[in-house]
Amino acid sequence: MRANVIGAGPNGLSAAVVLAQAGLQVEVFEAEEQPGGAARTMELTVPGFRNDFGSSVYPLGAGSPFFRTLPLKDLGLEWVHGEACVAHPLDDGTAVFLENSLEAQKRELGEDGKAWVNLMRPGAERWWDLADDILRPPIHVPKHPVLLARFGMYAALPADVLARRFKTERARVLLAGIAGHSMLSFDQMMSSAVGMMFGASAPAVGWPVARGGAQAIPDALIRRLEQLGGVVHTGRRIQSLSEIDMRDAIAMFDVTAHQLLQIAGSRLAPTYRRSLEQFEYGPGAFKIDYALSEPIPWKAAGCRRAMTVHLGGTYAEIASSEHEVWRGRIPQVPYVLLTQPSLFDPIRAPAGQHTAWAYCHVPNGATMDRTRAMEDQIERFAPGFRDCVLARRVSTPADLERMDANLSGGDINAGAFHMRQVLFRPSIRSYRTGTEGLYLCSASTPPGGGVHGMCGYNAAQAALRDLRL
Repeated sequence: MRANVIGAGPNGLSAAVVLAQAGLQVEVFEAEEQPGGAARTMELTVPGFRNDFGSSVYPLGAGSPFFRTLPLKDLGLEWVHGEACVAHPLDDGTAVFLENSLEAQKRELGEDGKAWVNLMRPGAERWWDLADDILRPPIHVPKHPVLLARFGMYAALPADVLARRFKTERARVLLAGIAGHSMLSFDQMMSSAVGMMFGASAPAVGWPVARGGAQAIPDALIRRLEQLGGVVHTGRRIQSLSEIDMRDAIAMFDVTAHQLLQIAGSRLAPTYRRSLEQFEYGPGAFKIDYALSEPIPWKAAGCRRAMTVHLGGTYAEIASSEHEVWRGRIPQVPYVLLTQPSLFDPIRAPAGQHTAWAYCHVPNGATMDRTRAMEDQIERFAPGFRDCVLARRVSTPADLERMDANLSGGDINAGAFHMRQVLFRPSIRSYRTGTEGLYLCSASTPPGGGVHGMCGYNAAQAALRDLRL
């Protein structure tokens, strides 16, 4: 039995590895010359500076049940951690931190330390039990029902409601920063879910980067696939099923819902096609990659303890920015997410120099240049930042989509994360298309965005059950 996998992002490669481990002959077809999808590392600014094209920091990679089964270090993948997971600078020149341990977090948040730890402790101390349920299909018999129910009780809340558990602005703004990764308005159900996951992951597995760059993740998966006899073809954009040999074969698609329609629409049942047609993409990203002459000059020097920095000032500012974006408007002051990995992974830049990237959320497909607004926000907390910039590369949502077709309109999650698309992503079938032998394994399936390989793993497991393997 053979398997064709369309797309060599982390999910497609994870599906390929699972199928190859079960004894199938696997071929992967990748449209770009460099495999990895949004987990690629390139010299995007000037030679010698290695920037991550898309994702860069991997709490769910380090916390992935599937990745945990692989000999990652032997495959060339090593996680590098900062002293803290996240820094969130404030206008008074201080910063609040998402720490690597519950004890440190309790001290960091003072009056709200106990409330934060009580909220995150169950998921942190039983991370692998929680991840084993949360990162599976939403409709399944849970292995740890009490833990899952407790987590879900808080994760389903709007972030605006969850924030009321805290008395201090420092705790509320820390929650806002991590909840903002959901790209939802904070008055929406499920806008707390990502914040809960990332808050629990910090003391459990951390927020690491891959040594040398994101490219180490797909490279490790490809090494494992090749050990099992699989093959990856790059520069092979598949636009129709007729372009691949489907005799005695199944096909796994690491593409978004609308792309699947274009490739295989004529083979899909009308009801499933309608689900794909109705699938909604979320807000996009406007991203800037930097080559820097020196570390970012933060007013709060402690910001150098973390590879991830959230720039949004107050809870109200971040909530307002995310509310505006969700409703299709450009906020005057953006919430900016920034990484500075070369502080802890120096091989990414020439000696003494650094790389960084930053992005903000914008309406899907937005065309407005946000460079000045983003850099004003960085300068607000790091005066003199612009003087450190040797080179920058600006990527609009359209630029991101040109470099990776899965980033539709700049949507880095391959589909909005609202309640309906958490439960039915892209339909009640999840990975099965309703057409024999055709499966969807991208982030348009559960559990959604993030470099964890679990969409691919879950889809491959569904296929193996259908094949009775």
